[in-house]
Amino acid sequence: MNAQTKEQVLSRLKSIEGHVRGIQRMVTDDNYCIDVISQVQAVQKALDRVNSLLLDNHLNSCVITAVRSDDSQERERVLGELLHVFETGSKL
Repeated sequence: MNAQTKEQVLSRLKSIEGHVRGIQRMVTDDNYCIDVISQVQAVQKALDRVNSLLLDNHLNSCVITAVRSDDSQERERVLGELLHVFETGSKL
């Protein structure tokens, strides 16, 4: 992972961590359920943005390298990993 992407991902994850702690406080304080749900949805969207950064980095490094490779097994392995990630994500 390049340094810029790593910095962006870590920054977002730290922000998400703080957000989750805030949600925990909301639950502890018996906040209104819809307010808690709204905050959980915000965290889910933030995690989606982290996934997008990671996927973009992976596509532009590992996948491109594998696709350009003469090693057909490596291409199949990397493409299989991507397929598995998307299949797993679509089941959630």
